[in-house]
Formats: sequence, structure tokens, C-alpha cells
Amino acid sequence: MARLLATQQYVKVIRKVDSITQKDTEQERTIYLYEDKIVTKHREFRIEIVDDMSYRFIGKQGGMLYLHTNKGVFSYIVKVSPVSFVRAFDDLKGKI
Repeated sequence: MARLLATQQYVKVIRKVDSITQKDTEQERTIYLYEDKIVTKHREFRIEIVDDMSYRFIGKQGGMLYLHTNKGVFSYIVKVSPVSFVRAFDDLKGKI
């Protein structure tokens, strides 16, 4: 079994719309970085298909974490800095 290297909290916004109102709720979730894969609640990426990770802070509420893969870019809303998570990924991929 692969060793867990790092975790990162992220938020999934669930939007419910009816004929009169719109309600947004946030679900706290976690991204797991293992030696051989990255796992979210509904996706699993083999580490060899993930080319890079980047992030962009947006105001004081957090920002976006981006996973750049050979199947496209996947974005995740983060409320805490993903610097250590990205650094762990870079170490794993030998980018530092």
C-alpha cells in the first residue's frame, strides 16, 4: 500500500436552485497525496498523469489549487494555503 505524503483541505460548493431561491452550501473535503496517486472524493489520478500543480490566491478567503494532468486541468477551492501540499508533490516528482 502506498504511503500518504500530504493532505490538503478543499471546499466543494453545492448549489441548489428551485423556482424561487438559490442556496449554496459548502462541503469540506480532503485531497490525499500518496506516493503513486492523488485522491479526492470522486477522482483518483495516477501520479504519472499529473504534470504539475499550481495555485492562485484570491483575496483573503483563500484561492484555487490546480492539478495539471494529461486529461486536463482540475481546480479545487482552498481556504488554507496549499504551499506545503504543492511542495510535497514537487519533491515527489523531483521538481525541486
